[in-house]
Amino acid sequence: MIIKQLKNIISLIIISVLLSGLCIAQNSEKPNVIVILTDDQGSIDINCYGALDLYTPNMDKLVASGIKFTQFYAAPVCSPTRASIMTGKTPQKIGITEVVRSREFENKGLASEEYTMAEMFKNAGYRTAIIGKWHLGSSKEKQPNAQGFDHAFGPLNGGFDNYSHSSYYTNGANYHDLYLNGEEIYRDGEFFPNLMLEEAERFLEINKSNPFFLYYALNVPHYPYQGTKKWLDYYNDKGVEYPRNLYAAFLSTMDDNIGSLHSKLESLGLKENTIIVFQSDNGFSNEQRAHGGGGSSGPYRGHKGSLFEGGIRVPAAISWPKGIKKGQVRNQMAVVADWMPTLADLCAIELNESNLDGKSLLPILNDPQHETLHNTFCWEYQVQKAVRSGNWKLLINPVIKDRFYKNTIKQKSPYFLVNLKDDIGETTNLAENYPEKVKELEAIFNKQDIRNNKRK
Repeated sequence: MIIKQLKNIISLIIISVLLSGLCIAQNSEKPNVIVILTDDQGSIDINCYGALDLYTPNMDKLVASGIKFTQFYAAPVCSPTRASIMTGKTPQKIGITEVVRSREFENKGLASEEYTMAEMFKNAGYRTAIIGKWHLGSSKEKQPNAQGFDHAFGPLNGGFDNYSHSSYYTNGANYHDLYLNGEEIYRDGEFFPNLMLEEAERFLEINKSNPFFLYYALNVPHYPYQGTKKWLDYYNDKGVEYPRNLYAAFLSTMDDNIGSLHSKLESLGLKENTIIVFQSDNGFSNEQRAHGGGGSSGPYRGHKGSLFEGGIRVPAAISWPKGIKKGQVRNQMAVVADWMPTLADLCAIELNESNLDGKSLLPILNDPQHETLHNTFCWEYQVQKAVRSGNWKLLINPVIKDRFYKNTIKQKSPYFLVNLKDDIGETTNLAENYPEKVKELEAIFNKQDIRNNKRK
């Protein structure tokens, strides 16, 4: 017991020293935390990330109010990213590397024994809520209320119509999928993004005097594209072509609601001491129900479902007016699993990080010149594998064969090697030129420390 108490004291001292840096200020009261996760938003689909044909003033304002990341990585599809952000671990370690189709397989989803970000905040005295898309299991023991959330509102599964509130992720079969704290509810015909905003504003009102953690898990701009008439008219008048016009209208509709949430924080006097994390869960979709596209990866190759940069490099930022200087940029590599230990440090919450893959970004937040915290990182999706080490990146089996995706890669060798410093678009395969580098990177992938120890 004494040893544990000493460890706790030492941990708090270290956190206090780190928080006294130039960029991060120590605060006497616990900061509130909002994690905003968008759905299928393309790598550059915000003005501040390079989009020239979109109108995204509220997301731009949010990014500008803190630190913008230029090399931030998620998983190539949504469930693995959501599992990783909740646990601070890689999807490989959690055992969720593909979309969780929990309606079809009731035992699928985030294991109950995993310690979630919600549980971390709840144990630290925070009120916790998820408003939006869960997609990590639908059985009772895997639902948000069993994973640390005091309050939960939204669908439990994936692709979701915003008016009928029906999901159609399982073999094309539709089923109603709107829940409030584990109970099915009906709000037929009401626009789900607006329902999310109303629910979030109520949560903020109720908890304005208490520290809170809000996971604002948007289902936008994921298909079906259902932007408001205001934005559909705007992009049609601008001459934006199909299907970019539909995607853009939905994205700007989302931007409006993010702006409204931010205004609510201001009106309640909560803005200064609220940390906001913002990112997309993966690249844009070019699935059939997404009209074959609409989003953009800019200079990057690939899209949702791909381990090329366009599938996994996403817009991301963190802001905290009371603690983080605005208008900063970080070019170091960071990953979605980093948020959990980072937020633990910023909020002075004790967290056992020994089994986590994410690393606290606090040193990078304090020092723009600090070295990257991830010398290597690995991804896996279906038959595809990828590993990055420094500027080198190896893709293994970079071929997507299912019916949803276009522009598949066809090559004799399963290896695709690039140096991102010289070829950010991943256009030229260097595998034959550097066979030893291929072996080196494949060995790194095979040595991943994952739960079942198959690659140890």
